[in-house]
Amino acid sequence: MNIKYLVAALAASCTLGAGVSYAADTYKIDPNHTYPSFEADHMGISLWRGKFNKTEGTVTLDRAKKTGSIDITIDTSSIDFGHEGMNAHAKKADIFDVAQFPTATFKANSIAFDGDVPVSAQGELTLHGVTKPLTLTINRFKCIIHPMNKREVCGADASATFQRSDFGINFGLPKFSPEVKLAIQVEAVKQ
Repeated sequence: MNIKYLVAALAASCTLGAGVSYAADTYKIDPNHTYPSFEADHMGISLWRGKFNKTEGTVTLDRAKKTGSIDITIDTSSIDFGHEGMNAHAKKADIFDVAQFPTATFKANSIAFDGDVPVSAQGELTLHGVTKPLTLTINRFKCIIHPMNKREVCGADASATFQRSDFGINFGLPKFSPEVKLAIQVEAVKQ
């Protein structure tokens, strides 16, 4: 091919591409590397910590437009305190009532960015059949090309605090504080 025509073709493709808007990237949550964990007061003498072992969902990010969304579902029956007796009790009607409310969800359509890095997500948490606003602070965010599967993988560490009593989980009040602190490790694979 004549170099003159090659340069003209490249210039035309760059000019045409300048007006093209690229779609947001979609990432599927990796359930083997995602664990929403929490801590809650136990009569003021200790903090009980637990996590949920089954999570699924998607995250979309458009870093150029600084927009995105999150749609996460947590299997509440996968609760794990590292203590079988507490796991069984937490699944009963007086705490999570997993028979009636088998999932918890977090959905966000507003993500704040600092440059091209997401720093918070404003959305709604549905827990125990109640939906309330919740803002996740994204403390850490990084994407890499995974060395094994050669696909882009993004990871984040997010946190939030809420009152469990706002969601109708009143077991042990007022002896146990209603405040719950979330710490969420998440990894997601670009689709």
